Amino acid sequence: MAERPRRADARRNYDELVEQARIVFAESGVDASLDEIARRAGVASGTLYRHFPTRIDLVEVVLAGQIEELVALGRRLLVADDEFEALVTWLRATMVHGLTYRGLSAAMLSSALDRDTATVARWHAELFEVGSELLARAARAGVVDPDVPAADVLKLVSAVSAAAQEAPDDAERLLALVLNGLRRR
Repeated sequence: MAERPRRADARRNYDELVEQARIVFAESGVDASLDEIARRAGVASGTLYRHFPTRIDLVEVVLAGQIEELVALGRRLLVADDEFEALVTWLRATMVHGLTYRGLSAAMLSSALDRDTATVARWHAELFEVGSELLARAARAGVVDPDVPAADVLKLVSAVSAAAQEAPDDAERLLALVLNGLRRR
């Protein structure tokens, strides 16, 4: 049975809930108050739960949007003039995502046992694909070591985000260490 189209006001409520969740999760993490998200969106808590029966339903929608933005950024950067700066820009955006939405990816991964793991696997594959393409492009240009596996670089950036959770001011310094090790001399 096909899903009925949403009324305009229901669509606006949905969109505003997602936007406010994005902001609140960035401020307070994924354990933030759902009632606060509803309040900021200007709707009753019941409206939030009608659209998102569980916290993880809302988290999934927010994370999907963030992943789409990172992938789209990476694809745009594939045609940038400076291959190393394109890679740095994308890795920095990936790190900032990990810092800003602390707990978001972990929340999705921990819920994957109860949900469609194909979604999480697809997100990882999309991020890995665009990151690998940016790294390969920089390697072909001779600005990064061609023997560095993309998986290692992405793990290191993820580790920087995790390490900087308690000290976000350390993130740029730690990322610079990764990038300095990556850059071909």
